[in-house]
Amino acid sequence: METIAIKKLAEVEVNAEGYLKNMSDWSSELAKEVASKENIQLTDKHFEVLNWLRTKQAEGVPLSIRKIGNSGLVDIKQFYALFPGGPLKISSKIAGISKPASCI
Repeated sequence: METIAIKKLAEVEVNAEGYLKNMSDWSSELAKEVASKENIQLTDKHFEVLNWLRTKQAEGVPLSIRKIGNSGLVDIKQFYALFPGGPLKISSKIAGISKPASCI
C-alpha cells in the first residue's frame, strides 16, 4: 500500500480570539483545521461562502449576516445551518479574516 506524506501545518499567528493576524497565512488546510475545532466538516458550499467572505474582506466591504443572505450563495437559514452557533463569527474565523465589526 502506498502512502502520501502530507506536510504538517505551519504555525500561524492569531489574536486572543483566535482570528488570523495575517490573512495571507490562510489555506484550505488551515480552514479545515479551524473548522474541525468548531465541529464543522467543510463542504464545497462552505468553501464557496468562505471564499466570498475573503473576497469581500479584501474589497473592504463591511460584512453582515444580511449581506451574506443577499449574496446569492446561501440564504440566512442556510448560512446558520452551515455555521451553527454564530455563523458570521465562526465563518470569519474559518475564512482567516478579521472578526467583523457587526459581531460582538
